[in-house]
Amino acid sequence: MQGFYNVTTKIQEQLLQDKNVKTVTYGDLMDVDLDKQTIFPLSHFNVSNAVLNGNVWAFDFALACMDIVDETKNFRTTNSTGQFRLNTNEQDIWNTQLAVVNRLTELLRRGDLYVEKYQLSGSPSMQPFTDRFENKLCGWSVAFTIEIPNDMTICPIT
Repeated sequence: MQGFYNVTTKIQEQLLQDKNVKTVTYGDLMDVDLDKQTIFPLSHFNVSNAVLNGNVWAFDFALACMDIVDETKNFRTTNSTGQFRLNTNEQDIWNTQLAVVNRLTELLRRGDLYVEKYQLSGSPSMQPFTDRFENKLCGWSVAFTIEIPNDMTICPIT
């Protein structure tokens, strides 16, 4: 049985291929040294549950894609009449990190990962966040389920 190793490795590899991800971590987010500026943008995930349903494993994932908020004194505006995007890059981060989540889930829904039998089950729900950690960070958290074949044999072990 290699299913857990395979699915977590595949998610890590896929996230690292994204140009908007520099580091991918797994496990308890509180164990990640979020003070390091060099690890961002960061995607962090863990498996929160696994359900065996005959010949299919369903793994529940929690993923957070984030970056450091950069505050500047130069206001950026959408037009000459008002301030819209404020003096941070929060909207830029929400845009790029939502794209990371979207790309991963679409690869699981209908792309190469789907063909490789790493398949999205249901509809993921994304929530934006800001200021959840020691650094001023923002990004998206998402919960989703991936189904993979159960490769366990029922033949006697000899």
